[in-house]
Amino acid sequence: MALSLDSSNLRRGRRRGRSRRALSEINVTPLVDVMLVLLIIFMISAPLLTAGVPLQLPKTEAGAISDQKEPLTISIRADGAIFVQAVQIPFAELAPKMKAMADSGFDKPVYVRADGRAPYAVVAQVMASLSQSGFTSIGLLTDTGGPSSGLDKPAGGPAVEGAP
Repeated sequence: MALSLDSSNLRRGRRRGRSRRALSEINVTPLVDVMLVLLIIFMISAPLLTAGVPLQLPKTEAGAISDQKEPLTISIRADGAIFVQAVQIPFAELAPKMKAMADSGFDKPVYVRADGRAPYAVVAQVMASLSQSGFTSIGLLTDTGGPSSGLDKPAGGPAVEGAP
Protein backbone atom coordinates (compact mmCIF):
# COMPACT_ATOMS: atom_id res chain seq x y z
CA MET A 1 0.00 0.00 0.00
CA ALA A 2 1.45 3.22 -1.05
CA LEU A 3 1.09 6.34 0.93
CA SER A 4 0.43 9.27 -1.28
CA LEU A 5 1.14 12.75 -0.11
CA ASP A 6 -1.31 15.11 -1.59
CA SER A 7 -0.15 18.70 -1.73
CA SER A 8 -3.71 19.98 -1.28
CA ASN A 9 -3.90 18.35 2.17
CA LEU A 10 -0.70 20.10 3.23
CA ARG A 11 -2.05 23.46 2.16
CA ARG A 12 -5.26 22.98 4.12
CA GLY A 13 -3.31 22.18 7.23
CA ARG A 14 -1.29 25.33 6.91
CA ARG A 15 -4.40 27.41 6.43
CA ARG A 16 -5.95 26.06 9.59
CA GLY A 17 -2.80 26.89 11.52
CA ARG A 18 -2.85 30.49 10.31
CA SER A 19 -6.44 31.06 11.34
CA ARG A 20 -5.63 30.16 14.92
CA ARG A 21 -2.94 32.80 15.30
CA ALA A 22 -3.81 36.13 16.93
CA LEU A 23 -4.41 39.06 14.66
CA SER A 24 -1.62 41.53 15.34
CA GLU A 25 -2.90 44.43 13.27
CA ILE A 26 -4.85 47.30 14.85
CA ASN A 27 -7.29 49.31 12.79
CA VAL A 28 -6.60 52.95 13.77
CA THR A 29 -9.25 54.51 11.53
CA PRO A 30 -12.01 54.51 14.21
CA LEU A 31 -9.54 55.92 16.74
CA VAL A 32 -8.63 58.78 14.41
CA ASP A 33 -12.32 59.48 13.72
CA VAL A 34 -13.12 59.71 17.43
CA MET A 35 -10.10 61.94 18.12
CA LEU A 36 -11.06 64.35 15.34
CA VAL A 37 -14.61 64.62 16.66
CA LEU A 38 -13.30 65.30 20.18
CA LEU A 39 -10.91 67.92 18.83
CA ILE A 40 -13.74 69.75 17.09
CA ILE A 41 -15.92 69.61 20.21
CA PHE A 42 -13.15 71.06 22.41
CA MET A 43 -12.28 73.75 19.86
CA ILE A 44 -15.89 74.93 19.84
CA SER A 45 -16.56 74.68 23.57
CA ALA A 46 -13.28 76.12 24.94
CA PRO A 47 -14.00 79.79 24.10
CA LEU A 48 -17.47 79.48 25.62
CA LEU A 49 -16.08 78.37 28.98
CA THR A 50 -13.81 81.38 29.55
CA ALA A 51 -16.41 84.12 29.15
CA GLY A 52 -17.99 84.98 32.48
CA VAL A 53 -19.22 88.55 32.29
CA PRO A 54 -19.36 90.12 28.82
CA LEU A 55 -17.00 93.12 28.77
CA GLN A 56 -15.26 95.25 26.20
CA LEU A 57 -11.68 95.14 27.50
CA PRO A 58 -9.31 97.97 26.58
CA LYS A 59 -6.62 97.03 24.05
CA THR A 60 -2.88 97.32 24.79
CA GLU A 61 0.38 95.95 23.40
CA ALA A 62 1.06 93.87 26.51
CA GLY A 63 1.80 90.21 25.89
CA ALA A 64 -0.32 87.31 27.06
CA ILE A 65 0.17 86.04 30.60
CA SER A 66 1.00 82.48 31.52
CA ASP A 67 -1.27 81.01 34.18
CA GLN A 68 0.52 79.13 36.95
CA LYS A 69 -2.47 78.85 39.32
CA GLU A 70 -6.23 79.12 38.97
CA PRO A 71 -6.78 82.89 39.34
CA LEU A 72 -9.58 84.77 41.01
CA THR A 73 -11.29 87.07 38.53
CA ILE A 74 -13.04 90.33 39.32
CA SER A 75 -15.01 91.92 36.49
CA ILE A 76 -16.22 95.53 36.35
CA ARG A 77 -18.90 96.39 33.80
CA ALA A 78 -19.28 99.77 32.12
CA ASP A 79 -22.03 100.75 34.56
CA GLY A 80 -19.72 100.07 37.56
CA ALA A 81 -21.24 96.71 38.59
CA ILE A 82 -18.69 94.43 40.26
CA PHE A 83 -18.57 90.65 39.73
CA VAL A 84 -16.46 88.09 41.59
CA GLN A 85 -15.99 85.20 39.15
CA ALA A 86 -19.52 85.47 37.62
CA VAL A 87 -21.53 86.53 40.69
CA GLN A 88 -22.49 90.20 41.12
CA ILE A 89 -21.74 91.66 44.55
CA PRO A 90 -21.87 95.15 46.05
CA PHE A 91 -18.58 96.95 46.67
CA ALA A 92 -19.03 96.77 50.47
CA GLU A 93 -18.97 92.94 50.33
CA LEU A 94 -15.89 92.71 48.06
CA ALA A 95 -13.18 92.60 50.75
CA PRO A 96 -14.91 90.03 53.01
CA LYS A 97 -15.79 87.82 50.03
CA MET A 98 -12.22 87.92 48.70
CA LYS A 99 -10.75 87.14 52.14
CA ALA A 100 -13.08 84.13 52.36
CA MET A 101 -11.97 82.94 48.91
CA ALA A 102 -8.26 83.18 49.81
CA ASP A 103 -8.17 79.69 51.26
CA SER A 104 -4.71 78.86 49.90
CA GLY A 105 -3.18 82.18 50.88
CA PHE A 106 -3.05 85.72 49.59
CA ASP A 107 -0.41 84.96 46.94
CA LYS A 108 -3.09 83.58 44.61
CA PRO A 109 -3.30 85.75 41.47
CA VAL A 110 -6.25 88.13 41.22
CA TYR A 111 -7.14 89.49 37.78
CA VAL A 112 -9.26 92.60 37.39
CA ARG A 113 -11.20 92.69 34.12
CA ALA A 114 -12.61 96.18 33.72
CA ASP A 115 -14.63 97.39 30.78
CA GLY A 116 -12.88 100.19 28.91
CA ARG A 117 -15.83 102.48 29.64
CA ALA A 118 -15.95 101.65 33.37
CA PRO A 119 -15.39 104.60 35.73
CA TYR A 120 -11.75 104.89 36.73
CA ALA A 121 -12.78 105.57 40.34
CA VAL A 122 -14.49 102.17 40.62
CA VAL A 123 -11.47 100.35 39.17
CA ALA A 124 -9.11 102.18 41.54
CA GLN A 125 -11.35 101.46 44.55
CA VAL A 126 -11.52 97.75 43.69
CA MET A 127 -7.74 97.50 43.32
CA ALA A 128 -7.20 99.41 46.59
CA SER A 129 -9.65 97.11 48.37
CA LEU A 130 -7.81 94.04 47.06
CA SER A 131 -4.47 95.46 48.14
CA GLN A 132 -5.75 96.29 51.63
CA SER A 133 -7.27 92.80 51.90
CA GLY A 134 -3.75 91.37 51.64
CA PHE A 135 -3.53 90.16 48.04
CA THR A 136 -0.05 90.60 46.59
CA SER A 137 -0.54 89.46 42.99
CA ILE A 138 -3.09 91.79 41.36
CA GLY A 139 -3.20 92.26 37.60
CA LEU A 140 -5.29 94.13 35.05
CA LEU A 141 -6.49 92.14 32.05
CA THR A 142 -6.61 93.80 28.63
CA ASP A 143 -6.96 92.70 25.02
CA THR A 144 -3.87 92.64 22.83
CA GLY A 145 -3.45 94.58 19.61
CA GLY A 146 -4.16 98.04 20.93
CA PRO A 147 -2.50 101.38 20.21
CA SER A 148 1.22 101.81 20.59
CA SER A 149 2.60 102.53 24.04
CA GLY A 150 4.71 105.38 22.65
CA LEU A 151 8.08 103.72 23.17
CA ASP A 152 8.95 103.84 19.46
CA LYS A 153 8.55 107.64 19.16
CA PRO A 154 11.62 109.86 18.75
CA ALA A 155 13.15 111.27 21.91
CA GLY A 156 12.53 114.91 20.84
CA GLY A 157 8.77 114.57 20.96
CA PRO A 158 6.33 116.93 19.27
CA ALA A 159 7.34 120.50 18.68
CA VAL A 160 5.86 123.15 20.97
CA GLU A 161 4.28 126.18 19.30
CA GLY A 162 6.15 129.41 19.86
CA ALA A 163 9.47 127.68 20.65
CA PRO A 164 12.54 129.12 18.93
